[in-house]
Order: sequence, then C-alpha cells, then structure tokens
Amino acid sequence: MLLYYITDRTQFPGNENACRRALLEKIAEAATCGIDFIQLREKDLSTRDLEVLAHAAVETVRRPRAEKPQRTTRLLINSRTDVAIASGADGVHLRSQDISPRDVRAIWARSAGGSGKNSAVIGVSCHSVADVAQAAAEGADFAVFAPVFEKVSAESKGAVEAHPAGLDALREACLQKIPVLALGGVTAENAGACLEAGAAGMAGIRLFQNNDIAEVVRRLRG
Repeated sequence: MLLYYITDRTQFPGNENACRRALLEKIAEAATCGIDFIQLREKDLSTRDLEVLAHAAVETVRRPRAEKPQRTTRLLINSRTDVAIASGADGVHLRSQDISPRDVRAIWARSAGGSGKNSAVIGVSCHSVADVAQAAAEGADFAVFAPVFEKVSAESKGAVEAHPAGLDALREACLQKIPVLALGGVTAENAGACLEAGAAGMAGIRLFQNNDIAEVVRRLRG
C-alpha cells in the first residue's frame, strides 16, 4: 500500500517559525516511518520562501537515520516544477489545471542536461474518472482521486468542503492504467473499503499530520 502525506504547516500551533519547525519534525517522522511520498503543499508561501522550505524538507527526508526505513520516501512539490528542480526534490504534484506530466518530464530532462538521470516522480490531482484517464495518458506516475468521502473543514466550523465522489467512482477510477490513491476523509477505519475498490494507497493531510504516523502506518499496512 502506497502512503502519501500532504503537508499543511498552518494546522500547527504557534508563529510561522514554530509552524515550520513542527512541519519539518513531522516530515522527519514520516520519512522514518516509511511513508512513500510527501507533498510539500504550502501554497501561500512566496517562491523564495517555498524554495527555502523545500531545501530544508529535502535535507530532512534524506537525512541518515539510526533505524533504516523499510521504504524510500520521495518529496514532491505542489504545482511548482521550478521549485522542485531548484530544491533537488524528487518530483512534483500537479493540479488538474497545471501543465501536463509530459511537459514536466521534458522540462526535468532539460534541467538534467539530457542525461536522463533523476527522472521526476509525478502525481496528479484528479476529481473524475476522465481526469484519471488523462493523467494516465500523459504519463503521470500516479493519480490522487478526491474527495472519496466527506471531508470536513476545520476552518468552516464543520462544513463539508466538497461533495464526495464515493466508492463507486473510486472503483471506476481504479480501472484506469495508473495507480490511484484515495484522498478526502480517508481514515484507518475506511481505508480497507478503498483498497477493496482497487486503490493503490491512501493520501491525506490530517490522517498523518494529526496522528502518530508510526501508529497510522501500522494500522494501514497491518
């Protein structure tokens, strides 16, 4: 099962510096526990601030650890291919309205001088079966399908953020020729239903950020 932690430093308490420290600590925890992918999704930051944080996150993910993780964690930058390349990240996570995975690979290859080394890992946000099919056709490595379940917003005092697509839509999306990760209201309790629908793994913010990641991984992977 693939596991994908999506960051949101604004959910941590304290000032900006405290939030960044807490985020890097959580990223270190995720890497130690063998989370497959981490998406740095700090959309409110300026390009410069995002690049500085991305460099720190890359160093955190790749830091040698006393206990060797069972899986290698890949760090992806949300939407910003330029920042991903500049920071030495492993890839990029694209929104549905971003440039295509095919274009990202071309840009990435040029940045590597055409050597073909360090090819990008590319995930794509998808909200329909058609989105997933397009991501597969354009060469993405995986799709994140959302929202599967009702996702409650902490900022809107319990309001549901988006109408859930449901398990039937997830099941249809998983028939496409690309690994599909479930996102949106996913918990340790309903993850099994996502796997039964064909999901290759789970993605989330609160699922990982608000819990002990080692315990989450133990419950999800058994």
